[in-house]
Amino acid sequence: MKKESRGQVSLEYILIFTISLIILMVFTLPLSEESISNTLDVSDSLNVKYCMSKVAHAVKEVYGEGQGSKQTISMDSPKNIKVTAGNNYISCKLKLKSNQYKEIKEYYSSNLKKTSINLEKGENTIIVEWPVGSDNMIIHKQ
Repeated sequence: MKKESRGQVSLEYILIFTISLIILMVFTLPLSEESISNTLDVSDSLNVKYCMSKVAHAVKEVYGEGQGSKQTISMDSPKNIKVTAGNNYISCKLKLKSNQYKEIKEYYSSNLKKTSINLEKGENTIIVEWPVGSDNMIIHKQ
């Protein structure tokens, strides 16, 4: 076999290998991007659920302790969210990477007035209290 024909065969193998890699990347990159996006949505949802759970636990404790009790909660919010609290649940709507919204709720029993709190991304401090002489509990951001 001549040296020239061996060079041509090597060039053909390199060309076939390169085309195969390009085709593989065209099909796998969009799938991996979608998978990463879904994983980040699940992570954000779980972090927000954890925040809602901490607030719900504080509301249950203050309600159980009665008038004059107070709980302060520090939490790290993964993004800016609006939290709505009522007398039997706390919720927020989380915007997903697909531009859809997912409502996350945590239930409890209390006499908390319906209110909204805006949490910024990062560290937030929330106070749940039942003032002496008041019929209702209050929740607010410090």
